[in-house]
Amino acid sequence: MTAARITLVLGGARSGKSRFAEQLAAAGTRVCFVATATAGDENMSHRIARHRADRPETWTTIEAPTALAETLRPVVSGFDTIVIDCLTMWASNILLAASDAGAAEAAAEAETAALVALMRDGGAHWILVSNEVGLGVVPATTLGRDYRDLLGRVNQRVAAAADRVAFLIAGIPLELRPWSPE
Repeated sequence: MTAARITLVLGGARSGKSRFAEQLAAAGTRVCFVATATAGDENMSHRIARHRADRPETWTTIEAPTALAETLRPVVSGFDTIVIDCLTMWASNILLAASDAGAAEAAAEAETAALVALMRDGGAHWILVSNEVGLGVVPATTLGRDYRDLLGRVNQRVAAAADRVAFLIAGIPLELRPWSPE
């Protein structure tokens, strides 16, 4: 079994992150797509349906709005490629389920550590998608600032563990961590 590979794909909204991640995953033969979004409104329901329709039918889809490591641990050995799309929604789900920002931070830290340990433990290629939300204006609300900070810390922890990191701008990937051919 080959060593685990971790690829983090960052970018802004509608930057092409998901499409890029799916292109990377297409090289896999046994692909698991992990969806973290929940359909909270009609718009999100349509986005989820569109993303689902765009994925190859041969891929296995698992819905996991939280507890990624716990959900994936029993099945991870059955896949050579695992796409998590996206950490953005996952962090939001953690924040909204917590009693306060401190509890959300503790939950995100524990879940991120468990996920990183799981990714390093096996031989799959992990491709994680996340928004970079720290480049814009400071959010006007406490919840917005808490979310930006929480996601920023999650992104930093995953980037530190990643072998490859790309930042997408207008569909064009920029290499942030040395990128070597496989």
